[in-house]
Amino acid sequence: MEIQLSRTAGSPSSSPSDHPNSNSHQNGNPNTMQSWWEAISKARSRIQALSSILPSFTFLSSLADSDRPARSLLGSSEAYMAISSSLSDLSSGSGEDPLCQWLYETFQSSDPDLRLVVLSFIPLIAGVYLSRVVSTASDNSTPSLSGFEAVLLVLYASETKTRGGKPMLISIPDLSQPSLYHAPRSQPGHRAAVQSQHSIGVLCPPLEPQIAVKSTKRSTIVVIALDCYFKQISQMPSWSKLDFCKFAAGWAGQNCPCKSELDSNAEDYSYANENFAMVRVTDEYEEEENDEIQVTVEEMNLLGIGEDSNEIGVSRGSRIPLPWELLQPMLRILGHCLLAPLNSQDIRDAASVAVRCLYARTSHDLVPQAILATRSLIQLDNRARLAAKVADAANVASNANTPSKAKKPEILLVSK
Repeated sequence: MEIQLSRTAGSPSSSPSDHPNSNSHQNGNPNTMQSWWEAISKARSRIQALSSILPSFTFLSSLADSDRPARSLLGSSEAYMAISSSLSDLSSGSGEDPLCQWLYETFQSSDPDLRLVVLSFIPLIAGVYLSRVVSTASDNSTPSLSGFEAVLLVLYASETKTRGGKPMLISIPDLSQPSLYHAPRSQPGHRAAVQSQHSIGVLCPPLEPQIAVKSTKRSTIVVIALDCYFKQISQMPSWSKLDFCKFAAGWAGQNCPCKSELDSNAEDYSYANENFAMVRVTDEYEEEENDEIQVTVEEMNLLGIGEDSNEIGVSRGSRIPLPWELLQPMLRILGHCLLAPLNSQDIRDAASVAVRCLYARTSHDLVPQAILATRSLIQLDNRARLAAKVADAANVASNANTPSKAKKPEILLVSK
C-alpha cells in the first residue's frame, strides 16, 4: 500500500462528508445530535481500523465503545505503547507501512481529538525519522522512509494552508523608550509615526507547498511539525512529552562533563518559599540552607547527567545535526516540559537532562543563541528545584514546631 501525497500539495483535503457539521444545518436549525453521532461513528471506525492493523493488541477495540472514543485513545498509555512499539520497529516508516497510512488519513479527519492523537506521536516519528536519516547516511544505505515523511508532510500542508502564504511577523518596540507604556498609541493620523517607533521582524518566512521531503527542506518540515505539536502541547499526554525529552537528549549526543558545569553554581542562590522570591537567608539558617543546596546538587547528579545517561534509558535516538532553526521549537517544548506546573516529576527530570545535553552540544558547536537559551533554562530549573526544597524544609520545620493540642481528659459516667 503506497501512500499518495498528491492531496497534500496545498492542504489536507476533505470531502464535505468528512465534516460532522456539513449536514447539521437544515432550514436554519442545527442538528447537533446527528453531527455528534457522525463524529462518534467516524472515531470508532478509525479505532477499528487501527485494531485491524495491530491485531495482537485486543484492548484497542474496547476503546471504540466509550462515549468519547478519540479522547479515550489519546489518553490510553497502553495504546500509545502499542503504536510506538510498532513505529519503532526497524521495518517501520516505509511507504507500505499501514500504521503510517493510518496516521496520515487520521490527521485529515475533521475530529480535533483524532488530530490530537496523531500529534501525540510527532516526537516519536520525528525522533526515529531523523535518527535513521543520519545513521543510514553514514552507512551509505537509503531505506524507504516515505511513510514517516507522509505524516510530516500532511502536518506541513495543514500549517501552510493555515498561514495562507503569509510570513509570521513580530513587532519589536523601540528600546530607547523607558518602557513599553511610553510608546504612543496607535492612531489613524499618526500611523507612520507609530510605525517608526517599532521595528518589524520576520519570525518565519512564508511556507512553500511541498510534495516531497528534500534534503534541503527536511529541517523546515520537521520544524513545522514540532511547531504544530507545541501549539497543542497542553493537551498532549505525559508519555508523549517524555518521549520528546528522551529524543532531544539523544539528538544532542553530548556526554562531556560540561553538561553539569552550571549545577556547581547552584549554591550561589538562596531562595525563600513564598512565591519563589529571591531573598538573602539569615545567618542562623545558612548552615541548614547549604545542606539543602548540597542535597539539590546531588539529586541533579543522580538524574544521569553524565557518562551513563544512555545506559539508564534517559536518551533515545542518534546524534544529529542541530541547526538553530531546529533548536528553537525544541527549546520551546523543553521549556514547557521543564517549567509547566502540571507536569509530573519524571517529565521535569527528563527535560532537565535534555536541556543540559543541549547546553553541552551548543557550547561545543558555538551556537550563541542556543547557549544563552539553554543556560537560562538550566538556571530556572536550578532555582525551581532549590525553591521547592526550601519550601519543603520550611513546611517540615513549621509542622515540627506546631504544638499539638492537649487531649481533653476523658470523663466516665458511672451509674450507681
